[in-house]
Amino acid sequence: MNLKNVEKKEKNTVVLTIEIDAKEFDAAVNKVYRQAKGSINVPGFRKGKAPRKLIEKMYGANVFYEDAINELYPDALEAAITEAGLNVVGYPDTKLEHAGPDGLLFTVTVGVKPEVKLGQYKGIECPKETVEVTDEDVENELKPLISRATTQETVERAAEMTDTAVIDFEGFKDGVAFEGGKGENYELKLGSHTFIPGFEEQVVGMTTGEEKEINVTFPEEYGAAELAGAAVVFKVKVNSIKADVVPTIDDEFAKDVSEFETLDELKADLRAKVEKRKTDAAQSSFEVSVMNKVIENAEVEVPDTMVEYELDKQIQNFQNQVKAYGMTMDQYLGMMGTNIQEFRDNQRAGCLHSIQNDLVLEAVVNAEGIEASEEEIEAEIKKLAEQYDREVDDIREMVTTDQVAFGVKMQKAGDLIVENAVVVEA
Repeated sequence: MNLKNVEKKEKNTVVLTIEIDAKEFDAAVNKVYRQAKGSINVPGFRKGKAPRKLIEKMYGANVFYEDAINELYPDALEAAITEAGLNVVGYPDTKLEHAGPDGLLFTVTVGVKPEVKLGQYKGIECPKETVEVTDEDVENELKPLISRATTQETVERAAEMTDTAVIDFEGFKDGVAFEGGKGENYELKLGSHTFIPGFEEQVVGMTTGEEKEINVTFPEEYGAAELAGAAVVFKVKVNSIKADVVPTIDDEFAKDVSEFETLDELKADLRAKVEKRKTDAAQSSFEVSVMNKVIENAEVEVPDTMVEYELDKQIQNFQNQVKAYGMTMDQYLGMMGTNIQEFRDNQRAGCLHSIQNDLVLEAVVNAEGIEASEEEIEAEIKKLAEQYDREVDDIREMVTTDQVAFGVKMQKAGDLIVENAVVVEA
């Protein structure tokens, strides 16, 4: 292998020109011939006994070239990358320039890990949301508890909005019943907007045993094409009406739905939880804003091949998640009304930002000489074990100490940036 030329291009891309001489290429061709000759039939010769020159004459001089190139290429590329001293990222793009008795010549375009030129990363000024918990916030936290404690009772009166009407129904288009338009003893929460617009409003006022024809029009964007925008008639019968019985919100309610003895104690706990949630969200938003400024202040050009490589990993992980829910990627994309290329394009900007984030953090690790102690590494391994509900020994088999140490150092770099940031008014 002869590395003839190393040419640096824009966006941390390098083109390698690699040459393999005639002797090395012929040796590879001969090796492939020996491996393949046993499966080649040549009239007048037993299997495996036909000379190479005769096979090349029959099937073409380049009959063994492709396999010989595949034999030589991986080692030649690795040797060229090592000789050039490159830290390659992503997939190489290879172009065969020449192949013949006099040898091979090919060019390989590779992305290399970018060098980051840090700008300001300490003393970054960013606004931070002021956390305020209102009485309305607390009341909203109470609503799910009230909903779970709410019961229903059958009433003998006309149906009202918020009641649950137990109905039989059947839908007709142009006098013909349509598929999926029939139900019996269906519990319809009036005001829930689960049925076609206008349906629930016409059930309001009906009484138990009453039958009625309800006229509605399906939305233009309705999923079933044959019903989209169609005017239909539903024959509806009310079997019973159930009204919600909302509990009295007092100390007894608090005892029933929580571990607290009084409503004031319950509300105080809910207020604290809302405050923590808002505080965490404000801190997270602040940290993201600070890191975004650090990235903006830095100079880092990410090669396209690096982005495409990371995109492939992300999409593969997403496919695995979708598969865990019993779906294929095509089924998911169909539900979302998109295709794999659009999905990929939508993920590209976020993927690029994630790469920039990691590269900048790594540059801060190097600039600050950040290290990970054995205690910190052990603590992180235990944390991972708890997070994934695995044994510590399992985690040690899944990740190396160097990988854990790298993660610790990256986290410490992020902490350093945030700790040195300055909160300013918006």
